[in-house]
Amino acid sequence: MRFRLEDLIDPRLSSLVDETRDFYTDRPAGRGPSGPEELRALRARAGAQAAKAGSPPLSVDEELVRSGGHEVALRIHRPGAGPARGVFLEMHGGGFYMGSAAAGDVRNRGLADALGFAVVSVDYRLAPEHPWPAAPDDCEAAALWLAENAEDRFGTGRLAVGGFSAGATLAMTTLLRLRDRGTHAFGAAVLQFGTYDLSGQTPAGRLIADEYFLEAYAGQAPDRTRPDISPVYADMRGLPPTLVVVGEDDILLQDNLAMATRLSAAGVDVDLRVYPGAPHGFTAHPTPMANAARDDMEAWLRDGPG
Repeated sequence: MRFRLEDLIDPRLSSLVDETRDFYTDRPAGRGPSGPEELRALRARAGAQAAKAGSPPLSVDEELVRSGGHEVALRIHRPGAGPARGVFLEMHGGGFYMGSAAAGDVRNRGLADALGFAVVSVDYRLAPEHPWPAAPDDCEAAALWLAENAEDRFGTGRLAVGGFSAGATLAMTTLLRLRDRGTHAFGAAVLQFGTYDLSGQTPAGRLIADEYFLEAYAGQAPDRTRPDISPVYADMRGLPPTLVVVGEDDILLQDNLAMATRLSAAGVDVDLRVYPGAPHGFTAHPTPMANAARDDMEAWLRDGPG
């Protein structure tokens, strides 16, 4: 069997490459802050920009929930019309040390209305103030709460989970934790360009081995190959159907290909989508390739895996 990267790319996307690459011509790939002082400055700038932009009027519920003695804050977007057809549990991105559930309000409101799903975003604790395992503890608590309460609260037991970059990592560790508990409430996962090796041992992991977010999030862990930190090393058996979304120009492409391969080898139903001309984080950018990817993810969730 011949296997090439271009074989993984949908030919319909080729017409979108030039315009997408034009967007990135004057927007080179950046790096995260190099230490706590730069992180504080970046957070301050992000907060100032958010305050300046203001918040659009959105219908969102804020709720503090408990599961297994653990408390976590959620932001809940209910569909604008009719009962929820499902619930999507979202973990935001931001390198484990940036971002918030509120920062994704516009995107999550749009997803709720497009799918007729309730979208529940986890306001997990951030590093370095709260290093591993704080974030996965919070995400696990939110997932367990949904598994126990979705039918009563939203009128549906159809659950999916997903995330963006660090959020995809947390979505995967959450599924692994639930699987190990014997809980299989979630029927689908959408993983956007996750960071699956935080130990710096895989080829993609070595490319980011000097990034500060690794130290901030997992610096105190004795073994960063632990699957709860670096899920590419996990036993993948028993996980739900999974959509893996990654850009061809993503620095983490190889780890996302490895994750998809490991899932498939474990018997998991995997749908791998590679988007040409797209770097890390591309689905958050105003490009035709991002629009195509967002449409694909919505269709996959709406229609169901397969």
